[in-house]
This record gives sequence, structure tokens and C-alpha cells, in this order.
Amino acid sequence: MALTRRLLRHGQFTSREEPTERIDDFVLDYDEHAAKPDRWTYDGSPLKAS
Repeated sequence: MALTRRLLRHGQFTSREEPTERIDDFVLDYDEHAAKPDRWTYDGSPLKAS
């Protein structure tokens, strides 16, 4: 969702390769600065059927 909001929705691209390059740059930057690990809450016990 962040990729769509920040890069693709209003993007002006001059070539067919430019969106791919910008997506790669965005992913690398996001992974380095903004990504946070998931916090797991499942304890391993069997799930109950409702």
C-alpha cells in the first residue's frame, strides 16, 4: 500500500524501465529505514473451532 501511495499513483515515468528501477530503489530504502519485524502472538496451542 505504501508503494502505491508514494510512488505509483502519481508517478510520471519517461521509459518502460524507470518504474522497475524506482520500485527496486523504494523497496531497498523501505527495508533499510522503515520496515519493522512482525510480532508473533500465536503460542503454538491448537486452535479452537467456533
